[in-house]
Amino acid sequence: MFLIAFMFRHLIYCIIAAGVLCSCGTSRRAAYFRDQPADSAVTIAPPQEIRLRPYDRISIVVSSRDPKLAALFNLPVVAALAAGNDTISAQGLAKYTVNAKGCIDFPVMGALHVAGLTRDSIASMIKRRLADGQLLADGVVTVEFDNLCLSVLGKVNRPGRFKITRDCVTILDAVAMAGDVAKGANRRKVVVVRHEDGRQVSYRIDLTSAESIYSSPAYYLRQNDIVYVTGK
Repeated sequence: MFLIAFMFRHLIYCIIAAGVLCSCGTSRRAAYFRDQPADSAVTIAPPQEIRLRPYDRISIVVSSRDPKLAALFNLPVVAALAAGNDTISAQGLAKYTVNAKGCIDFPVMGALHVAGLTRDSIASMIKRRLADGQLLADGVVTVEFDNLCLSVLGKVNRPGRFKITRDCVTILDAVAMAGDVAKGANRRKVVVVRHEDGRQVSYRIDLTSAESIYSSPAYYLRQNDIVYVTGK
């Protein structure tokens, strides 16, 4: 009889413990997007590609079926790679820094205004000029970011400065880069600080609200944005 009572109590404790664990798991899952019902759709703003600004740095590589001809439109280190010199690592690719006027000095073509353009726009412009000037008919142009970064500070598990290696980086990507919000974070008050037209602008985002996240002008982040997760 005692054994039966003991097993019964043990079973009750197990059920209670399981209920607590399930409720904790549900709470964690519900920490984000609490206002979005299951199996529902939310409208998201069109993707916003990153546009270059003065002092951003990029790499540009021009390729062709004729490596020697393509090498004329690459900086010296890249030219060595294009010519088949595999002793130079990809880490050594020469970079272009956008100057204060928004231009880069491109081989043969000279000054090219790239500020305000996306990677695809820059690649298309260079490819078009190569073709129109009968310089390189089959040119393939690849543009990559080099020094573009964003910062995540405050109540996150891994605060720091993170490189931007692709377009359309979101606020959720930034939180994930920083290892998610930490204990004691206020998910309802995440601030994105951004420099726009000589002003410092702050956007507040509620990570528990899908509407707040997806409708925010700061949903898609830009280079040099600062994401600050406040405490409770």
